[in-house]
Amino acid sequence: MSADSHSQAPSVRAGALLASAKAVFRLPNDDPRKTIAVALVLCLACSVVVSATAVSLRPLQERNAARALKSEVIKVAGIETADMSLDQAFEQIERRLVDLETGEFVEDADPLSYSYRDAAKDPAASSAIEEAERAGLQRRPDRMPVYLVRHAGELQTIILPVYGAGLWSTMHGLLALAPDGRTTQALTFYEQRETAGLGSEVAGQRWLSEWPGKVLIDETGEPVIEVVKGNVDPDAPNAEHRVDGLSGATLTSNGVTNLMHFWLGEQGYGPFLARLRDDHRG
Repeated sequence: MSADSHSQAPSVRAGALLASAKAVFRLPNDDPRKTIAVALVLCLACSVVVSATAVSLRPLQERNAARALKSEVIKVAGIETADMSLDQAFEQIERRLVDLETGEFVEDADPLSYSYRDAAKDPAASSAIEEAERAGLQRRPDRMPVYLVRHAGELQTIILPVYGAGLWSTMHGLLALAPDGRTTQALTFYEQRETAGLGSEVAGQRWLSEWPGKVLIDETGEPVIEVVKGNVDPDAPNAEHRVDGLSGATLTSNGVTNLMHFWLGEQGYGPFLARLRDDHRG
């Protein structure tokens, strides 16, 4: 076959396809073939529009997500924003990346452009989790962001991103600790899809208000916090390590306990918190 024949073949096929399409659309409106053809064309057009819209909106969605996260970090940090913008308030917070295995800061990466969600999907940037059922996770990012609040050079608050499985969803939150690395200052779950009115109360202010002052880790460095079934007896000797369960949401409550134990343990921020506690005591 000649080169001219090869170059003409696509145009011939396109012409034949166009002729076939015209023939279909000249059919009577009640012909099933025309109905199917119109439906296919509409589906294709809608798919193109939806895909194009999703692509065009992605930068805006990412900016909104980043802004929402900044707002949550500022909230658990306890920084007042009445006299400053969100960005100005966020600039008061030190952002670092931590190597979870060593507990040391990573100096060769930008914490603002780092996504632990993307890292968890990348075998080169994450590790398989031992006891995979804990927190409902299969892999853990090798690095995680942390946020530090200092006043006059002294560490005031340590903010740790945490996440894990609930009943229906992966719950993403921020845990704010005192400088001792053991005591809760604040907690928020800013992303979850648990059962409305039950497990969704994991993000409710009434329940979250129970966390400040709770001691999550014992003197040996072991996570001991537990969301119990029912209510905590305030006079019990271990009350400082217990939080009331979510009514009608046992699996969501267990999910919070599990994710806390994972992220505060050796496979999570444990080595990092141990270093901070040593510095705090020293």
